[in-house]
Amino acid sequence: QDCSYFNSNAVPLKLSFQNVDPLGENIRVIFKCGDDLRQDMLTLQMIRIMNKIWVQEGLDMRMVIFRCFSTGRGRGMVEMIPNAETLRKIQVEHGVTGSFKDRPLADWLQKHNPEEDEYEKAVENFIYSCAGCCVATYVLGICDRHNDNIMLKTTGHMFHIDFGRFLGHAQMFGNIKRDRAPFVFTSDMAYVINGGDKPSSRFHDFVDLCCQAYNLIRKHTHLFLNLLGLMLSCGIPELSDLEDLKYVYDALRPQDSDADATTYFTRLIESSLGSVATKLNFFIHNLAQMKFTGSDARPTLSFAPRTHTLKTSGRIRDVFLCRHERVFNPSKGYTYVVKVQRDGPGEVTFVQRTFEEFQELHNKLRLLFPSSLLPRYPRSPSGPPETPSEPPRTSLSVRPRSFPSRFVIGRSRGEAVAERRKEELNGYIWHLIHAAPEVAECDLIYTFFHPLPRDEKAAGTNPTPKLADATWARSLGKVGGEVKLSISYKNNKLFIMVMHIRGLPPLQDGNDPDPYVKTYLLPDPQKTTKRKTKVARKTCNPTYNEMVGGTGDGFGASPGTVAKGSSPHIPQLVYDGIPRGDLEQRELRLSVLSEEGFWENILLGEVGIRLRDLDLAQEKMGWFALGSRGHGTL
Repeated sequence: QDCSYFNSNAVPLKLSFQNVDPLGENIRVIFKCGDDLRQDMLTLQMIRIMNKIWVQEGLDMRMVIFRCFSTGRGRGMVEMIPNAETLRKIQVEHGVTGSFKDRPLADWLQKHNPEEDEYEKAVENFIYSCAGCCVATYVLGICDRHNDNIMLKTTGHMFHIDFGRFLGHAQMFGNIKRDRAPFVFTSDMAYVINGGDKPSSRFHDFVDLCCQAYNLIRKHTHLFLNLLGLMLSCGIPELSDLEDLKYVYDALRPQDSDADATTYFTRLIESSLGSVATKLNFFIHNLAQMKFTGSDARPTLSFAPRTHTLKTSGRIRDVFLCRHERVFNPSKGYTYVVKVQRDGPGEVTFVQRTFEEFQELHNKLRLLFPSSLLPRYPRSPSGPPETPSEPPRTSLSVRPRSFPSRFVIGRSRGEAVAERRKEELNGYIWHLIHAAPEVAECDLIYTFFHPLPRDEKAAGTNPTPKLADATWARSLGKVGGEVKLSISYKNNKLFIMVMHIRGLPPLQDGNDPDPYVKTYLLPDPQKTTKRKTKVARKTCNPTYNEMVGGTGDGFGASPGTVAKGSSPHIPQLVYDGIPRGDLEQRELRLSVLSEEGFWENILLGEVGIRLRDLDLAQEKMGWFALGSRGHGTL
């Protein structure tokens, strides 16, 4: 009963072996016939070596590396990782277009880690393992990366499977490459890392992890080239000549400095995150897999860890939407508090649901029942019930609607919109509970109104979290924020890399700024040392990883030019021709401003760094506080 098969091209078998240990669980493996598993074994061996290098350097990337064994030509066995699910199955819980949405992965992890400390640990595991996967899959050129080839454990560990394409041999769709991004890093992954839809300091940590892991592997370029070179004569089609080895050489860029490589990989992260092709590839794969989905599969709610029924939970007698509350974690918005009354004295519970969760319930009900059975209630002016147990006021002259529209004019999370939705949702759930028995008593509704761990935790307390207590909320008391710099000096050249900024204040109108960094090397009466980074859009926590600078006498590379020998799309600028004695008399003046188009740019914070206070014999990296004019400390 525990054996089945998968829907990929080779139709691999999912086998379950009885454990000789009577207390142990069954041993589950995948048996594949038709795929050369030697390539999978080799890929996993390379990833295992990468992981050993990271661990030896004190960097545990939380990698999940399963076992794979080729038992003959075109056949073999692969270990199955327990408590893991493919990204496709996670995303389609939010519909066939789930690959275009940002919340599926975060909601799935929240469902399996309801306690705050559990979820924090799962997010931490996700950040590390996702960074490791990005570096490993890029260096080895692993392709055919659709959402059935990427898995996520309930503990937050992400890992890749099925390495039938590597070293840049991309899967083709006609004459079009299906793998068009450097690696798979999508907005739903960034949503988990940021704790919402806006960049946070956690994203800085993720970028730093990626770049650090990438630079550690680059130091062992010859090791990987030699190991792969030994396999050239083994008959693996995608590892047969020097061009295949050249792919790994080009990916590792051994000729670059660590700073150049950091800038390069940061741009790869931005390119992957901005790629629509990856999500479109996921969506096409979802459509292709729909024909394999059994018709008896019952829809479930993505945010509920288990299904509840009338029999297990007790009959619901009445529901009433009491109020809406402002929330800031994991993202800003509103939650609606619903009072649920069941048969029996004292059987009253309160649950908190977002508008998106109400919408998911409605969409899943539409899959089960015809529209004629679902609530059709009049919108205001007739209005929903004013008190529990009171039926909504009705008027035959008002056109009925089945569910409140998600599209509104103006700000979609405003107080007025939340109040209007509260009234509409109140009428909707009242009609839902008083609908035909097959609807009112279905498992979806009883699961929806069953308390989740977050509801039990909020019971008896004010469910509105204070902004300062929100895990990813912006600190309103911090003026100016902080900037992370890397400063080094070598051969009369001063290298300054602007890495990240965190905690910038919002603008006076409450919107996030469009920040950029401007630097001068003082004294500079002619302002020849002025340099700027790119502009980041609508964020208080931007990432740059850009080199800035110029020559002290104005004769160096001008902004936007490229240093000799570097990649044409990496700004490679330095403060050149500065003797050490002159360097000790200089001060680095760094300002962060918000670009305001036709208006004067707004100063968000600045810092002055006396270079004589830094021992530049070695690279100095750290955070500097931004504020009004003054001297900063590392």
